[in-house]
Amino acid sequence: MWKGYRDAQVGWMQIVEDLHEREAERGHFSPFGSTQGPCRVAQFLVIYAPRRGILEVWSTQQGPRVGAFNVGKHCRLLYPGYKIMGLNNVTSQGWQPQTYQICLIDPVSGNVRTVSIPFHLALSDKKCERAKDLHLVKKLSTLLKAKAPNYERLEADAKEILLDIKYPATKKQALERVLSSERVPLPCLTSITQTLLNSLRSQEVEYVDEGLLGFCEDKLKLLHLYESVQKLGSHAVETDASPSTKELALLLRLEEDELTRLQTLIRNYKQEHTRTGVRFADDEHGALPVRAFLEYLECEQEAVNVKKISEEEYIALGSFFFWRCLHGECPTLEMCESLEKAGLGPQLLLSLLLKVWLWKEKEILENTQAWCCLHSMLSRLSNMKVAIDETWDLQSVSPWWQQMRTACVQSTSNGAALLSAHVGHSFPKSLQEDDGESMTDSWEALSLDTEYWKLLLKQLEDCLILQTLLHCKGLKKTSKISSLQVEPLRKLSVKNLLEGGKGGVADTVAKWVFKQDICPALLKLAKEKSDPEDQRVPEPGETSMAVAIRETPSEDAEEEYQVAALLRSVYQHFPCSLDLDVLLAHCCWEYMVQWNKDPEEAHFLVRSVDHLKNISNAHVQFGLSLMMWNTFIIKRFSAAAYLMDKVGKSPKDRLCRRDVGMSDTSMTTFLGSCYDLLQTMMEADVSSEEMPPPLLEVEDAWLSVEGPSSIVELALEQKHIHYPLVEHQFVLCAIMYAIMSLALKSAKPLALFDSKGKNAFFKDLTSIQLLPSGDMDPSIVSLRQQFLMKLISAAVQAQFQSQITVKSEEAKWDAEQKPMDWPALAVDLATQLQVNEDTLRRHYVCELYNYGFDHLAEEAILQVVDKEVLASQLLVLTGQRLAHALLHTQTKEGMELLARLPPTLCTWIKAMDPQDLQNTDVPIPTTAKLVDKVVELLPENHGQYGLALNLIEAVEAMSAL
Repeated sequence: MWKGYRDAQVGWMQIVEDLHEREAERGHFSPFGSTQGPCRVAQFLVIYAPRRGILEVWSTQQGPRVGAFNVGKHCRLLYPGYKIMGLNNVTSQGWQPQTYQICLIDPVSGNVRTVSIPFHLALSDKKCERAKDLHLVKKLSTLLKAKAPNYERLEADAKEILLDIKYPATKKQALERVLSSERVPLPCLTSITQTLLNSLRSQEVEYVDEGLLGFCEDKLKLLHLYESVQKLGSHAVETDASPSTKELALLLRLEEDELTRLQTLIRNYKQEHTRTGVRFADDEHGALPVRAFLEYLECEQEAVNVKKISEEEYIALGSFFFWRCLHGECPTLEMCESLEKAGLGPQLLLSLLLKVWLWKEKEILENTQAWCCLHSMLSRLSNMKVAIDETWDLQSVSPWWQQMRTACVQSTSNGAALLSAHVGHSFPKSLQEDDGESMTDSWEALSLDTEYWKLLLKQLEDCLILQTLLHCKGLKKTSKISSLQVEPLRKLSVKNLLEGGKGGVADTVAKWVFKQDICPALLKLAKEKSDPEDQRVPEPGETSMAVAIRETPSEDAEEEYQVAALLRSVYQHFPCSLDLDVLLAHCCWEYMVQWNKDPEEAHFLVRSVDHLKNISNAHVQFGLSLMMWNTFIIKRFSAAAYLMDKVGKSPKDRLCRRDVGMSDTSMTTFLGSCYDLLQTMMEADVSSEEMPPPLLEVEDAWLSVEGPSSIVELALEQKHIHYPLVEHQFVLCAIMYAIMSLALKSAKPLALFDSKGKNAFFKDLTSIQLLPSGDMDPSIVSLRQQFLMKLISAAVQAQFQSQITVKSEEAKWDAEQKPMDWPALAVDLATQLQVNEDTLRRHYVCELYNYGFDHLAEEAILQVVDKEVLASQLLVLTGQRLAHALLHTQTKEGMELLARLPPTLCTWIKAMDPQDLQNTDVPIPTTAKLVDKVVELLPENHGQYGLALNLIEAVEAMSAL
């Protein structure tokens, strides 16, 4: 054997058996692998003879050479796989062959070659039938891949190859390749399978592989089924005209007015809702390739079942069976008989039929004839022998119709589900009418079935109305649309609503309100018109305000009224779940959640607080405001407070984005909303003592609802707040809002409080904290007074600047928020900060006169207590005005008048500094009124009363100039 192999180089290769190949030899497959022990390993000897320039592979088990290759005379065989000899049953379990056990290096060409040896070469000699079978399988695969095959020739060659293959497992593998080919037509597949089956049947029983025989019989059965369905679908059937309203009403056991109402609901649903489902090119008209048909179905004894396939594949199979039947293009009776004869169970057929009906909703809703076709098909399927389980208790609910109801409950195609439910409901209803008053064993179950249908019809109708609202055309947006408002809403099903908890419906509508940016006014108006108990006559001007869906007027009022009409319809179907307070609470929370995703959208936060303010029940309003504060507000609010205290003024945009996560303008709006939120919380806490908490009810049709607690339920579970702590936090919020809105400088909000006050901030509002009590440190009170006076001055200055700018830019308030009365706020804060209120009022009056708002100042004087001190302050301001009028202009008449004045008055006027005046363009007659007011306020025994009287004469003289 070894003669002529001088200087030969050798190596060993171990090849691991593939478990699936071992199963194939035995004629059956196991998806979980073999249970016959570990894999077998074959040993091969590789010899390189450089004198001959040949590489040979020898089988060490059987001895023959299994391969030889010409490789050249200058190569080098590398074998790195040396291991210890004599592996036992323990050490062999951890043995793993190397990826490349042998390498052949050719220095001439520079190539590195590896050796790959099939395991089956170790099982027999070179005349192995298995190797021949594998060669035939490859030949068959090549034949099937031909670009332009001759089908007759292909059929003959495939039959010949299949008959030549010896091993049953390989024969089955070859047949599977033929059946999975897209190029072989149905007649060829049937003929090839039939030929192989006949060959197996002609053999002696003991030599026939039962697995292969059953496989051929099952595939042939499915091929015949496919052929019969295809033939039935190709038959031209005269389609009847669309049924009349009377015929449909009789079919569905409905009154004509009930049917008209149903058709109206479906029509509105179609207009607002267009399904965007997946469509396949080959199932558009119920077509399905035979390859896919064979992949989807499997035979088990006499029955035919559907494998575990995707929903799209399931629908494609159902369309192949029933799509033409639903359009009246295929005989329904013959189709059902053919499917029943093939072994498809009625429950499976019902599932396929409903899948197709519910999936292709758009086409179904446009064809009223499909309603009749569905009725006839359900009638035929329900009359099958095993449609109703023999073990079914006649006094319990029918599992057949329960299967149909379950499909409707789970479907998001609400229009098609409602129609199918009406069709299904007509069967037990017709049975009741046919039985009359006869008492049978199943009468109680029939009545229970009818009640279940009625409940489902109510739920589906409610769901359809709600879905119609969610997919309405919507309103034209006049402002920029956020990317968060473009996200599509989910499709509803009865199951989704039943699992969404008591707040599921309100949460769904709230998402739609956010998407459309609906204001609370429209929600309240639609609720009032849908509630027959509340038909009050609106006040003049109230209707126009409430009809406006957004605060920015819409150009198309028709769209607004359509939305209001849809809202009223939804309110009528969900009077409890969409109680106004419940809906407003969910809208409030939805806007807050969306704002938290993008804090730069300050409009969302403002709208959230707007919905909160419109909640009428104080318990809900209080709990929701506390949840909003704890969940979304407190973290950003504290960051803003520390930032403002650090910089000592309103921070710039860059710092706001870094520390608070929003721009400076958005932070101003944020603080304003915090102010409104805390104020609403305190008011609701007080009002909650005067009213009971709401009763959260659910509609009768939705009593079985389960799921998470609603926002309102969580709000009612909130603890009571520590009112002084909230009031303390509110003061800080107002100070911060003023600093940001009026761009105050040299103002540190936290510096206005002592250590106790600072430590109490940003704590849980329901906890008891140590708050400042008693008299405050005079230095801190002085800082507070300076801040409040600075606030008043900045507010009046902003009011003055708004008058001298373009009218369209009167004030830079947020469009959603009402302008703040800062002077009034300063006076309110004075009580909390232990600052003298009258000092602030006097300062406010002086600032108004300083900026020339004399008419407003005269009104503000009425609130001042110490008018004598105020008169002295106004006297100085009057002198500044006269000094500017006489000394600044330097006219001849003015100088002559100044010379005629009493020396004391003249000296006093010259001592005044008119540079402190902010508005020097005040007319002299207006200043004359101010002098009269000063004289009125000063008592006669006052030291400056005479000076004031002299001013009257001076002003009169100036007016005469």
